[in-house]
Amino acid sequence: MKKLLGSIAVAVFAATGPMMAQSYPDQAVTLVVPYGPGGASDLAGRALAETAQPFLEQPVTVMNKPGAGGMNGARFVSEADPDGYTLLLARVGMALSPAVTPDNAVPWDAYTFLGALEATPMILAVRADAPYDTVDDLIAAIKDSKGAMTYAASGATAIDGFTTQALLADNGLDPLTAATLVPYKGGGALATALLGGHVDFVAMAAASLMPHIESGDMKALMVFAPSRVESLPDVATAQELGYEKAGQITGWSALYAPKDLPEEVVTKWHEVLGQVATDEKWLDLAARRGSISTIGTVDMTEYAKSQYELFNGLAKDFGYLPE
Repeated sequence: MKKLLGSIAVAVFAATGPMMAQSYPDQAVTLVVPYGPGGASDLAGRALAETAQPFLEQPVTVMNKPGAGGMNGARFVSEADPDGYTLLLARVGMALSPAVTPDNAVPWDAYTFLGALEATPMILAVRADAPYDTVDDLIAAIKDSKGAMTYAASGATAIDGFTTQALLADNGLDPLTAATLVPYKGGGALATALLGGHVDFVAMAAASLMPHIESGDMKALMVFAPSRVESLPDVATAQELGYEKAGQITGWSALYAPKDLPEEVVTKWHEVLGQVATDEKWLDLAARRGSISTIGTVDMTEYAKSQYELFNGLAKDFGYLPE
């Protein structure tokens, strides 16, 4: 009798196992945003949650888990159960931080990569009354200043620090001494520093600069993005202008999960992202943020690796890490 019951139990499990796997998701999914509310990553996370929910047929709840340059949220997800119910709104910092501070960051490959979401352009900008109308004008002034010209960034090894340093290096200048970095916290503070005349230029997230560019208080000289920004059709990208290092830098968002995610969950999210990619609301919200939707345009595993290698190489070139 025991043997018969055991056989029945095995048969029932075999019959229901695939069914249970195919029932994903049967509850709400938590999307962890590793930065605070209101920023570019939070806006991207909430846009994804809103647009994915109808295709997923379950709620997507955004959880902000800031701290340690995005690593608190990243670590939380990387250590979560790989069941598809805890996901990460990944940002460029998930590749940059381990490339620059490997001892303190979650490894770049500690995840299942579900897909790219968007490119979030960076813009090289000056005040409207500055005597520079092109990148060449600004570079010439930087060369003449012998280190006296200043730029705002949230840190030397933050994305908005690397944008300027890469541009300086591409022009044969010392990335650490040709211009002086003045540190500020957050995109709003960086933009305010430029508006107030406290620094000469910035190269930072478009979302924080676009209102000031549209109001005529700032000039955009160049865009760090895979393509031109729709609202700035006359402003060339770093890649178009032939800048090798700067041409590879941009902000981005992607969807990550814990490592070893079941294949059926990966497949489900690929289907959902495929539907989100053409969703009018997703595209409209991306355009409002000044972002470029990149769903389905890159292999996220390969792209994340290339971004890690880019910033690791820059950190060594610029002297932040030993060769």
